[in-house]
Amino acid sequence: MSEKLTGLTSAQVAKRKPNTAQKPLSASVSTIIAQNTLTLFNFVNVALGALIFTTGSYKNLLFLGVAIINTAIGTFQELRAKKKIDAMRILASTPVTVRRNGEDVQIPQDEIVEGDLLLLHRGDQVPVDGTVSQTDGIEADESPLTGESDPITKTVGDQLLSGSFIVAGTACMTVTAVAGDTFAAKLSAEAKKGEDTKSQLLATINRIIKVLTYVLIPLGIALFTVSLVRRGNYNRAVLSTSAAVIGMIPEGLVLLTNVALAVSARNLAVKRVLVRALSALESLARVDTICLDKTGTITSGRLKVAQILPLADFVEADVQHAAASVVYALNDDNETAMAIKEVADDPHPQIAKTIPFSSARKYSGATLADGRSLIMGAPEFVFPDGLPEKISQQINQAAENGLRVLVVAQTDQDLTTPLSGMTLMGLIEIEDELRETAQSTFAFFKKQDVDLKVISGDNPVTVANIAKRAGMAKTEAFVDMSQIPDDDDYETLAATHTVFGRVTPPQKKHLIQALQNQDHTVAMCGDGVNDVLALRQSDCSIAMASGAEAVKSISDFVLLDSNFDVLCNVLNEGRRVINNIERVASMYLVKTIFSVILTAIFVFLPLDYPITPINLTPVSAIAVAIPSFLLTFEPNFDRVVGQFMQKVMTIAAPGAVAIVLYTLVLTWGEYWFHWSFAATSTMVVLMIGVIELHVLFINARPFNRYKYAMMILLTIALFGVFFVAGKIFSLSNLWRFDRFIVYGPLILTSLPVYMFLQEFLGKRVLAKIHWR
Repeated sequence: MSEKLTGLTSAQVAKRKPNTAQKPLSASVSTIIAQNTLTLFNFVNVALGALIFTTGSYKNLLFLGVAIINTAIGTFQELRAKKKIDAMRILASTPVTVRRNGEDVQIPQDEIVEGDLLLLHRGDQVPVDGTVSQTDGIEADESPLTGESDPITKTVGDQLLSGSFIVAGTACMTVTAVAGDTFAAKLSAEAKKGEDTKSQLLATINRIIKVLTYVLIPLGIALFTVSLVRRGNYNRAVLSTSAAVIGMIPEGLVLLTNVALAVSARNLAVKRVLVRALSALESLARVDTICLDKTGTITSGRLKVAQILPLADFVEADVQHAAASVVYALNDDNETAMAIKEVADDPHPQIAKTIPFSSARKYSGATLADGRSLIMGAPEFVFPDGLPEKISQQINQAAENGLRVLVVAQTDQDLTTPLSGMTLMGLIEIEDELRETAQSTFAFFKKQDVDLKVISGDNPVTVANIAKRAGMAKTEAFVDMSQIPDDDDYETLAATHTVFGRVTPPQKKHLIQALQNQDHTVAMCGDGVNDVLALRQSDCSIAMASGAEAVKSISDFVLLDSNFDVLCNVLNEGRRVINNIERVASMYLVKTIFSVILTAIFVFLPLDYPITPINLTPVSAIAVAIPSFLLTFEPNFDRVVGQFMQKVMTIAAPGAVAIVLYTLVLTWGEYWFHWSFAATSTMVVLMIGVIELHVLFINARPFNRYKYAMMILLTIALFGVFFVAGKIFSLSNLWRFDRFIVYGPLILTSLPVYMFLQEFLGKRVLAKIHWR
């Protein structure tokens, strides 16, 4: 560089706009707590708890424990994710060097101001936008923004964009845009306009709760009013109404879902995967198409020497020695140089002169003390007049196979442009290093019926061949997106091609959108700012921890070790938890359905609703909650398909109808035989427990020793509740013959009745309805 620039003064800095962050990567603690606490679900439970408290029957308040635990789990998981994301942001925010008052000082990135003079060196990431003010020769890698991997030479006056990397040289850059005005920030802001990842399962459950809340309020008021007017007993009216309303809300299902997802998130954290949203696990479980870039997924990002081919009278050792002499003389540490250093030791040449590599020259060289000069670089730049046809064909074939070819040559003349008197010594074929697990990972996804598509900014021929080496199918179906007009049919392109090269950020987004329009559930894996639009558009976004901060801030998953193969574990974990939740959800909805039906019926019957909260608590725990939790953690890696409601209603509705029928029979008996409320309530709850065991039996299939043991233990536990510890739960004595002759035959008929309803109502009626 020529004269030294002085930069801004302290007074000028004080008046400028700083590079403060637009928005935190995660919500505030207070926002997270409020979102999890101030819910309609919690308001209903608290209101019911307050009413029950006025009756003095405090043991009926046990149901509040579910709401408290559910809120705590959701809050804890989000706070833990926030802590990890914030910590990762701090680590990513490295200090920068600016020149102020004529002195070079280090400052945090958020203290950069417009007009600052920023000093950049090889390896630095450009934190803000600016223009080159001074340079001795600088090259920028803008692949995180554009997807193009070739370095771009920058001269005085050229623009440098935030997110790009300096790969050669040094420069002074005058800052022109900070904070939200930078290119990367605007791209990220556009991405954040999209919707967050939605969980079909949680959305369905929340929709059920929302609908039921608006149904249960008028039903609850009506039941309470009728009970109070009819009996004049406030305590009885409150307790029976509370039992009806609590039964309508599948609070245990919400708890089960959150716990299962939280446990899965913790399991993945052990495998170094950060789950930023619990709903993302379900989204990935439903994915049938994964879009990914080449670097970091198929390849490790490192280069290696595939082959050294000596020509003419030279041997491999001659070519290797010449290449090593150039690399070690220049002390290069770029990826190509590191690949050569891995196969060749330092020959310690006596050097008289060197020519560093530049993207304009496309070659580097060194003149030895004996006057001989060695050159290594791109064939068309070292030999601009061309090479013999046979060698050219060999180079072209290597390029088609995804290899980069360097020529090694020597001359007795000085290294001046244009080069002259060159003698070709040999060729060095360089290849992107495949990730060790790439082939097994792609084989896994193929077995799981998940399609893979490569969307890259690199040459499509090169990318296709690398994908082929990794074992990806249909790699011959590639397309150069730089030749595709903006108004082309993206849906046809997405359906008929596997590899997309020279893709721009908007094109990545359009390709994913096209796949979604064809009813595919799409995951996108990326690490550069050029990926943020596509990541936001996708159903499930996956970021590498080594990637740009803007990418990590909007992604559902962050792979902390940047290992793509860990997605096999993520996919299995998501499928396991979602499949199992869908399987056991019917056990909770049985209670919801029969509670709604019975509440509506008992508004018009001249009898009390035959259940109190404490009656139902042990049955719900033993016949529903405990087995559902146990079944949720079973291996179940089948692809998630079908509709949630259709699956659960065919099992839940027959069970609920059976309970309604038996409850009406028992309340009819109370009316005609003048049984006590406690006796009727106990027998009703007993039948609920028995039928819930039938529903569990259906859900637990296929059976193994573990499940048989579970069924036996749960049956013994229910027996203990009703016949040993009944008083604790306000249950009447069942060790009486006059009661046995009533509930005994009902228990015996319960299985055939349920199976009949399950066959005709479930399989022949409800299974044919298209639930939404």
